[in-house]
Amino acid sequence: MKHLFFDLDRTLWDFDKNSETALTILYDELKLQDHLRSFRSFYTKYKKVNGELWDQYSKGKITKDTLRVKRFQDTLAHFGVKNKDLSLSLANGYVALSPYQTNLFPDTIETLEKLRNDNYDLHIITNGFLEVQHIKLDKSGLKPYFDVVLCSEEVGTSKPSRLVFDHALDLAKAKTDESIMIGDSYEADIVGAENAGIRAILFDPNRIHREGRHKWHIHELKAIPDTLPWM
Repeated sequence: MKHLFFDLDRTLWDFDKNSETALTILYDELKLQDHLRSFRSFYTKYKKVNGELWDQYSKGKITKDTLRVKRFQDTLAHFGVKNKDLSLSLANGYVALSPYQTNLFPDTIETLEKLRNDNYDLHIITNGFLEVQHIKLDKSGLKPYFDVVLCSEEVGTSKPSRLVFDHALDLAKAKTDESIMIGDSYEADIVGAENAGIRAILFDPNRIHREGRHKWHIHELKAIPDTLPWM
């Protein structure tokens, strides 16, 4: 084993915590309390709408630009607020703020340090938007640990497409039998990697998957170094 490919959002970079922080700031700055009953109701609905639209985006049904605005437009509309300017301000503000948040999952840096000291080459394969993923890596202190960073939009499709994994292997000059994928999405990261001939570890910090869903199933990043020798 030589090459370890990591997902970024919800695997190393705590997407949900960072997203909530950015939206809390925007909720106050844009005075959304004048339109909505509470931040919690807004955020709960936003997460549902955002997840559904990301699924459409990953399947090529909507564009990135549509996703960025529509997730806020649809969320506000649920509460009877139909305001294009406000939706656009939220969309622009979110992209400007969220990648600068720096919350990581527990033991992220310590685990990456150990893996590098054990002579693994570390890489990123992410479905996140190109212009923000590199900011996240830089501001959170992750950038120095990774050799190859591939955003799927550079390939023109998203994980779980085999094209994304094949391109990452080419960039890293890695072979499938010496590579491991680590990510939180069963479909995008695990099924996608295995369809490309790459073994995978399912990272499940919130225990949303049933036990035994995948052979290599962990709940803490610090479990990775002890898991790898068994693979």
